Amino acid sequence: MPDTSPATPPVIDERALAERLRSALRGETIDREHPAYDGARRVWNGVIDRHPAVIARCAGTADVVEAVTVAREQRPVVAVRGGGHQVAGSGVCDDGLVIDLSRMKGVHIDPFARTARVQAGVTWGELDREAQLFGLATPGGEVSITGVAGLTLGGGMGVLMRAYGLSCDNLRSLEIVTADGMVRTASHDREPDLFWAARGGGRGLGVVTSFEFDLHPLGPEVATAQVIYPYENAETVVKNWRDAALASPESVSPELALWSVPPDPALPAELHGRKVVFVVGVHAGPQGPEADAALAPLRQLAPPLADLSGPMPYVMVQSAQDPMFPDGERYFMKSHFAEELSDDAIRAVLESDARRPTPQSLIVFRTLGGAVARVPEDDTAFAHRSARFNVSFDAGWSDPAVDATAIGWARSAWEAMRPYASGGAYINFAGLGEDAEELVDAVYGPHEKRVDHTRATYDPEGIFAPAARMP
Repeated sequence: MPDTSPATPPVIDERALAERLRSALRGETIDREHPAYDGARRVWNGVIDRHPAVIARCAGTADVVEAVTVAREQRPVVAVRGGGHQVAGSGVCDDGLVIDLSRMKGVHIDPFARTARVQAGVTWGELDREAQLFGLATPGGEVSITGVAGLTLGGGMGVLMRAYGLSCDNLRSLEIVTADGMVRTASHDREPDLFWAARGGGRGLGVVTSFEFDLHPLGPEVATAQVIYPYENAETVVKNWRDAALASPESVSPELALWSVPPDPALPAELHGRKVVFVVGVHAGPQGPEADAALAPLRQLAPPLADLSGPMPYVMVQSAQDPMFPDGERYFMKSHFAEELSDDAIRAVLESDARRPTPQSLIVFRTLGGAVARVPEDDTAFAHRSARFNVSFDAGWSDPAVDATAIGWARSAWEAMRPYASGGAYINFAGLGEDAEELVDAVYGPHEKRVDHTRATYDPEGIFAPAARMP
């Protein structure tokens, strides 16, 4: 299995590194002999099996400053862990230092200013739980165990994006420890170049310790469309979905998944294990006739097998898929952005789906536009504002013996879609072992030079460089 850690990591004195951190941190220093080591080095994707020299489990920003100072002094390979959910495992490295923020769990909601201050170890489920006390939300992902930090720094697509933009579009400011050990606040007015790069530029700028988000009125219950269509009608359903998605109001961000029904008690038992087409949408606004009208086209694409649409707590919408993507299973993902979905593109995707290797694997179509497209292309490092769709090929499996088959399927499906795509890639769906230079070009496009210049400005010695190039 190819890995993305440096081929020849620098030789460091691991004992001295651990002792230096242990003397400086209020949080925990975990070395190879520590009883918690194996648990601490694990991340969400079970394919990732890396062995860092030391894990600095930070208790707060002051610990992060100390860890960055030690990294500058001793120059180990550095990885930064927030939620640990990134598919390529960028939150852990071999034989280096992991700056672990997973215990930094502070969330403060200001319901009057409609803002949230969130530390970097918080997951979307934890943020949603606090914000929904006041009927507020900010756009997150589609699985609540995903970390706020990684998703936001990579852009942040989700079910509210056409109404309110990407996660990174809702940032007001962030606190970041840069390679010189300085604690900086980046916003539109302070450190604007750093703020620009952090919104979609991913890793490698420093260690972000907290985020300040705008919040929007939403919930606690939202109107949803949740429909299961027969796989036999997949081509018709996907084409009709495409047309309905393009005509949808901005209050809805339609999604479609080619999948197999998981053994979820909330889904009809007679459908468990069956290949189907899932269509979902959430109305970003109040329930009522307007919401029903906005979601109705997604419920009329073909005769359904099951229609589970209706009001649902927003926190449940965001966490409903968590059991289908458990920690420790094996994952590989690749995606394309596309300006359109032609009939030929849809047929190419369906031909790939016919070879889907496991029931856990799926192909997901997402709709962009709306608030995402209204942000000027050069206002953030996220380089895919003009795309109307994202198509991701998500392999999931349990048995390591299936690694080559599952990864090979995702790569071949991605290749089959390439002629119909715009050439862009989403960094949060970047697969393990991808070609770094090709990935950088696809992720950043015309923004690559500015992102690299900003990284060089704030990290001239390349303290975070290995992790920055880790797909």
